[in-house]
Amino acid sequence: MNFSDIINDSHPVLVDFYADWCQPCQMVTPILKQVKDQMGDKVKIIKINVDNNQSVSAKYNVRSIPTLILFKNGQVKWNKVGVASANEIIQKVKETI
Repeated sequence: MNFSDIINDSHPVLVDFYADWCQPCQMVTPILKQVKDQMGDKVKIIKINVDNNQSVSAKYNVRSIPTLILFKNGQVKWNKVGVASANEIIQKVKETI
């Protein structure tokens, strides 16, 4: 399954664009775990390493990391550069369900 197949889901798909060397990116992982624990199957969360996936990062104009992009049916519904709170992310996911 490729990236396009994943984001074309009818359920919200939250993509975390990150890099291993990025300190703020490491803060996002436990936040995403909180989101997943609260939202369960209502959202799919995937992580994309920008160093290993430069074409995908470029396609969605990811210039700073961490960047979170919420997709539904292949459409960008929300994006956030920097660290977002679990509550902010959950609110945005609920708006797209």
